Amino acid sequence: MQDVFVNIINFVSREMAVFLVAMLPLAELKVAIPLGVAMGMHPLHATAIGILGSMVPVPFILLLLRPVIAWFRKTKIGNKIADKIMLRTIQKSSKVKKYRVIGLFIFVAIPLPTTGVWTGSAIAALLDMRIRNAFISIFLGNCCAAAIMLLLTHAAILTFY
Repeated sequence: MQDVFVNIINFVSREMAVFLVAMLPLAELKVAIPLGVAMGMHPLHATAIGILGSMVPVPFILLLLRPVIAWFRKTKIGNKIADKIMLRTIQKSSKVKKYRVIGLFIFVAIPLPTTGVWTGSAIAALLDMRIRNAFISIFLGNCCAAAIMLLLTHAAILTFY
């Protein structure tokens, strides 16, 4: 599996690799920025491309998650999948529910596993937040998470090299 990943990265440019990894759920900026720096990119360049890549799924999730869940609910198996998605997302949404846009910003800004633009977008969609406000909050939180990952990556470089 690792050889496949290495071959894919070698096949596409460094920028495209960072952009695509940033689009992945769970990986997002947390993996994309260190990956870009490890591949020889300037840290600010890797950060900018990571931010752009991680923001690509946001409008799709904000606009389409609710209709997709409604469509899933029409079948027995789909209903179970929809319930699982909603349960996992709502469990993470208590602070966002309480503080709305600021809570969403903080949730996305903390670069930990299962926080970030994918889960933040799903929470915003399921809480029926205004798309414009949610997008801005997610973008600013994503920029904050990128700054944190940039600092952590830079600190790791200084420590280990």
